[in-house]
Amino acid sequence: MAFHRPLAAAFVAVFLGLLAVPAAAQLGVASGDELAETQGQRFSGPPEQPRRHYRVQNPAGLSASQAEAVYDDLRGALAERYAQSGDGNARSYQTWTRHSAAPYRSMTHGRRFVNNYANDAARDYGDGDLAGPLPPGAVIAKDSFVVTTDGEISPGPLFVMQKMAPGFNYVTGDWRYSMITADGEFAGETLGAGAERVEFCIACHLARESDDFLFFVPPGFRPGS
Repeated sequence: MAFHRPLAAAFVAVFLGLLAVPAAAQLGVASGDELAETQGQRFSGPPEQPRRHYRVQNPAGLSASQAEAVYDDLRGALAERYAQSGDGNARSYQTWTRHSAAPYRSMTHGRRFVNNYANDAARDYGDGDLAGPLPPGAVIAKDSFVVTTDGEISPGPLFVMQKMAPGFNYVTGDWRYSMITADGEFAGETLGAGAERVEFCIACHLARESDDFLFFVPPGFRPGS
């Protein structure tokens, strides 16, 4: 199930606040080759060992309600795509608590729009900087998508952090990072297959060691804010 194509100027206007046309009506179908070239899929550096997230060149400036409308259209397709990886967290993450009131543009994820989900073991994640260290079994999942000013809507990867048993990996604070691509491929995980593809995730999260290596939802996008 693909859903990317450059869209008409009228659709771009929708997400600049000039029109009110449902996003779902504008979603197209593309081949796998075309999908692989979208900004939602790219990473900076060689695909076998990315250096960082690809920085989206022309992200659309959406309001919270506009971003949520796009996500409402994409949510089911994202879940279906990620589940094709066979990963249990990818299959279930949308049943967990969502800690973002609306998708927000994440600079640390290349200016993609993202959402934050946490399972029951990670319930304290919603406390933000006051969460403290999360227990083994805690899982944080972040899905992503791109909307650009020229009308591209494309899915991005699913990023997952899972707290493992003490002693799993000192460098990561016992977190296991994994990544599912937008076309449902399991890209890699810490100390597992494709580990080199998630090393850049570890390097970024090291800056948050004092907060159990966690980044939190910006205050303005937390539920009830």
